[in-house]
Amino acid sequence: MSTQMNWDLSSYFPDFDGPEMRQFKEALVGDLGRLLAQAQALPALAASNIEVWEEILTRAEDLGARLGHWSSYAGCLASADAANEAYAREESELDLVRATYTKLDVELRRALREAGDEVFAALVARPGLEGCAHFLRTLRREARWSMAPAEEWLAADLGVDGIQAWGRLYDTLSGKLEFEMVYPDGSRQRLPISQRRALMADPDRRVRQAAFVGGNAAWQQMEDVTAAALNAIAGTRLTLNPRRGVPHFLDVALFQAAISRATLEAMLEAVRRCAELPRRALRLKARAMGVAGISWYDLEAPLPFPDTRAIPWEEAKALVERTFSRVYPELGAFTRQMYEDRWIEWEPRAGKRPGGFCTSSPLTGESRIFMTYRDTLHDLRTLAHEAGHAFHQHTMRPMRSWAREYPMTLAETASTFGELVLAEGLVAEGQASELEQARLLDMEAGNACAYLLDIPMRFEFEKAFYEERAAGPVSVSRLKELMVAAQRQVFGEVLVQGEEDPYFWASKLHFYITGTTFYNFPYTFGFLFSRGLFSRFLAEGPAFLPRYEQFLRLTGSGTAEEVARQSLGCDLEQPAFWEEAIQTLEAPLQRLEILLPRVL
Repeated sequence: MSTQMNWDLSSYFPDFDGPEMRQFKEALVGDLGRLLAQAQALPALAASNIEVWEEILTRAEDLGARLGHWSSYAGCLASADAANEAYAREESELDLVRATYTKLDVELRRALREAGDEVFAALVARPGLEGCAHFLRTLRREARWSMAPAEEWLAADLGVDGIQAWGRLYDTLSGKLEFEMVYPDGSRQRLPISQRRALMADPDRRVRQAAFVGGNAAWQQMEDVTAAALNAIAGTRLTLNPRRGVPHFLDVALFQAAISRATLEAMLEAVRRCAELPRRALRLKARAMGVAGISWYDLEAPLPFPDTRAIPWEEAKALVERTFSRVYPELGAFTRQMYEDRWIEWEPRAGKRPGGFCTSSPLTGESRIFMTYRDTLHDLRTLAHEAGHAFHQHTMRPMRSWAREYPMTLAETASTFGELVLAEGLVAEGQASELEQARLLDMEAGNACAYLLDIPMRFEFEKAFYEERAAGPVSVSRLKELMVAAQRQVFGEVLVQGEEDPYFWASKLHFYITGTTFYNFPYTFGFLFSRGLFSRFLAEGPAFLPRYEQFLRLTGSGTAEEVARQSLGCDLEQPAFWEEAIQTLEAPLQRLEILLPRVL
């Protein structure tokens, strides 16, 4: 069954399930099985077998890149057409192969865990593993949080029809889900849930409210299934953690994010101390809209500017490229090439999964961007955000596969840097009117609210949920209570009592991602860290950009703290760094407060 798509995926495979793709998969599965058998039969790393383990590791790296290529391709197809049963079967088949690769990973961890420090240092120094030191050190640390190999193998096999199946179920459900949209003129339309978010950013408050109500009515019909999926995903992790020697469920999230607990606590402490700044932005929005406070469906809405107009796709593309080119010519040139090569799936269409992402192939070094563009300023920002991700991956192309394994914290730094370049480029377009300036400042204020309130709220909810889930499954009614409580805690009185979103736990894809836990705080990290980078760029000018690109290349070669010390010379474990980054939002907010009475 053919699928209408905007992007060109032919560099992955000429045809889905064609001879090239089948041969690729057959070779991968065969090579993976043979390498797994060899690794399983080999004793742990020692001076006597160091050359053999070096070869196994380099072959494992190659297999991981090939698996990543296939995985990226299948994810693109299934996201663009969630109802396509052939694509769904492909993802299920991939999960089986990933389980085998996980077993190989178990054997690699076994080899490193049992090796002494001296022989491990000798392995890292091997010529064939040059550039892999950080990856191998990370793998060795992960080995300390592992069960016996046989148990890890069993967990990998059970995961295919367990935790991963729940994630696939949510993806399928959300891709097929529709809601009834009742427009202010009384007309009705059935829309895919993927288009709801753009409608909740519509300038017309009545449209936003209708999308919110209609969407939640649809999610309510699915509440038992989504609650079961959420409980199963968290329950699996909470069951395995103590068996792996993981002291606390947050330790896994910190490990995946490549940050220390001290860094997370310093960042969250700074965010809590400075919460009044983004709340002030929401109060400003409420006054501009003539309401006493904010409803959940107002959070991503623009201020009620006069003559707010739609931004068509072709205009949005040109605007992003032009503004990028003005501020950061190399990023602009890359974006232009990305358009020409058709790397973006953007069209609003039934059957698409909600959300947006940037994926890449470790083999070709190419990226693909998935989004649903609905002619809004928010969607324009999403394009710049995902282009930042793609440029990050492009910058790392010359590096070996394992040196390109960077954490989400640093990934979100690059994407948010792209948003900041867009905003700076829009300001530099010329003599912007006060109205145009206010629109741009509104976008900055919106970012402050998203990253300093919305994202921390998701963290607080998920943390509370995991704490309760440890005692048993959490009911639908309790999930709604936890979500509302987190929203009230973080947003405070600026969010009108009773105007929360009790179903946000069901509608937010990030809670159902099985490969990464706590898919939230890295966004706040990236937002604030990128502001630190961007302030250096503004101070130093174009001379800073080679340092920025060096930062991007370093992201797979150290922890976030190590990379920050090398690129900025700052200490992420101190709240002062984070508070300084937050305070960079004070000036644009003050400017917006001055301009609004003039332009509204």
